[in-house]
Amino acid sequence: MDNAQMLMLVVLVVVVAAAAVIGWFHWQARRRQSLKRHFGPEYGRTVQELGSEEKAVEALQSRADRIRKYRIRSLSDRERRDFALNWRNTQAKFVDDPRGALREADTLVCRLMETRGYPMTDFDRRAEDLSVDHPTVIQNYRMAHKIALADVDGKASTEDLRRAFVCHRALFAELLEDQPNPSQREVPA
Repeated sequence: MDNAQMLMLVVLVVVVAAAAVIGWFHWQARRRQSLKRHFGPEYGRTVQELGSEEKAVEALQSRADRIRKYRIRSLSDRERRDFALNWRNTQAKFVDDPRGALREADTLVCRLMETRGYPMTDFDRRAEDLSVDHPTVIQNYRMAHKIALADVDGKASTEDLRRAFVCHRALFAELLEDQPNPSQREVPA
């Protein structure tokens, strides 16, 4: 092989390597944008919590991969009616017993998640799992949990309890009405 052929080979290898690097960066940027679009505010919260976009992208992708393995299902019409009735009964108790109604609401949300197929692990893991399919209301779940913890310490007012109940209601409504939608889970691989 003469010098001209060797130079041509080196140039070709450099061009192919550069194209691969550019392609990888482009793929990463699209992946990040797709996750940002899918998770909305949860993306920013995760970046802030983990301290970098790269860590957040990996964590959110890991959540999405994990939830794909679960068997999340729709409720039957009867289950949906029963849960809705239980919610109305729980809500009616709020005026007379806000703390009891809030505990009942939390229990009802957990039962609904479990019935739909979400694993009942610790709170943080449940919130992560829910954030994949319900990124717009996950902050409600976190807020309700934070208020419930403050209430255990005697630091929650009746207005705080009302806010927590409203937060639970938003998540409950979405879980109750949500039909699993395969495109909803289309988070980049």
